[in-house]
Amino acid sequence: MTTKPKKIPTFKSEDEERDFWAEHSSLDYFDLSTARRMTFPNLKPTTKTISIRLPEMLISELKVLANKKDVPYQSLVKMYLAREVAMERRNGYSAGPYLAVAEEPAPYGTKKKKK
Repeated sequence: MTTKPKKIPTFKSEDEERDFWAEHSSLDYFDLSTARRMTFPNLKPTTKTISIRLPEMLISELKVLANKKDVPYQSLVKMYLAREVAMERRNGYSAGPYLAVAEEPAPYGTKKKKK
C-alpha cells in the first residue's frame, strides 16, 4: 500500500529546517517509486589535510616511483592507500601484518634483530 508523500513545509531559516529534519523522516516526504539514480560527474570528494611522519628513505622511493609513473608523489600515496583500504574492505578487515603490530616496527629499509 503506497501513501501519498507529505508536503514539505517552508522554513524560515536553516536552523528551523535542521531541527525539522532531525525529528522527521525524509521517507515520509518523498515518493521513492519515482526516484532515479543520479550521477554528479563534477562533484569533487572532500579532502582533509593530515600530517604523517614517514621515513625519508620511504619518501625518496615514493618520489622515484611517482616520477616513473608521471604522477605527483602525494597522489601516488593516495592511490596506494585507497587500494589497500579497498582490499581490506573486500577481505573483511582482517588484521594483517601491518595492523596487528605488538611491538614497534623496525625503521623502513632495516631488518629487525632476532631475539
